Amino acid sequence: MTSMANHTIPTGWTLISLRPQGQHAGLRLAAARLGGATVALSPWRLQRLQGAAVEQRLNRALSCTRVVFTSPAAVAAAAGLQHLPAAQRGPWLTVGEGTARALHAQGITDVYAPQRMDSEGLLGLPVLTDVRGTDIGLVTAPGGRGLIAAQLEAAGARIIRADVYQRVPLVIPRRKLARLARSGTPWLLAVSSGEALQRFWQQLSPGWQQRLCEQAIVLAASERLAEQAQALGLARVVRSEGPTVTQMTAAAHAALTAPAAT
Repeated sequence: MTSMANHTIPTGWTLISLRPQGQHAGLRLAAARLGGATVALSPWRLQRLQGAAVEQRLNRALSCTRVVFTSPAAVAAAAGLQHLPAAQRGPWLTVGEGTARALHAQGITDVYAPQRMDSEGLLGLPVLTDVRGTDIGLVTAPGGRGLIAAQLEAAGARIIRADVYQRVPLVIPRRKLARLARSGTPWLLAVSSGEALQRFWQQLSPGWQQRLCEQAIVLAASERLAEQAQALGLARVVRSEGPTVTQMTAAAHAALTAPAAT
């Protein structure tokens, strides 16, 4: 957490979390420390994949000279199938700090993570500068991070993909939206996944979409996510330095202390 003073922050505000089901605790605690409540509107839950075919694909991916893990969930799912330190053959890369920490916790020391914690930051790492003819393992889930595979393939790499978990869509309960309707403003919408934002947005009625456009301030974990939110009509965006709780907390502090939020 941060040591930011909160005496200038309005009380009674609300953080809207789109993180997967069961993964809201960090943001909820951070919001409470800044005087806010949290409404969790998970568009999905995470489910690990199992079976011989999954293990075979993972072993192929881990045998590559470079391996990209796209999330802490990917690390956890892979660790449930394979002893990761024994499997490492070369540099392992992550999109961000949280995934790097997850690998370190598994005993992996040779980890590269970009300062800019998104797909573009990962692709800018020097270890991925010249990948023509290189097999690169991608440990991930179906759906997200398509930019990584597409750009690496465009640079001449061959992607060995291992989907080790999946995102199971959830219907956002009406009672949760009713709770949000009764919650204090300003509403801060934390966005660290473009796919999560899209799935969430598609479930909202036009009336709710308009309400969020009028009342919500988006905390966007990357420039790409900021642009995606603005394309939906969410014009009030505060750029977070990344997706971690600490970074989102700093963005929330900035949003709450800005003149427009008071």
